[in-house]
Amino acid sequence: MYKEKIINAQTGEETWRDYTKEEIVEAQAIQKKIDEQLKAILEKQKLRESALNKLIALGLTEEEIASL
Repeated sequence: MYKEKIINAQTGEETWRDYTKEEIVEAQAIQKKIDEQLKAILEKQKLRESALNKLIALGLTEEEIASL
């Protein structure tokens, strides 16, 4: 499931090791945090697009919107 690739820089030998239970929990917590941050960013983007569309509908030009 969760594995780490280890490469010996001198020999080029590649080995794999399984994550420990603690590392899996940590990786899942990090992924959850990333997912939450991405969701927040996407929601902000939707709000900005909505506001921009409303300003355009009011007849404002790009220059006027940029000056806001």
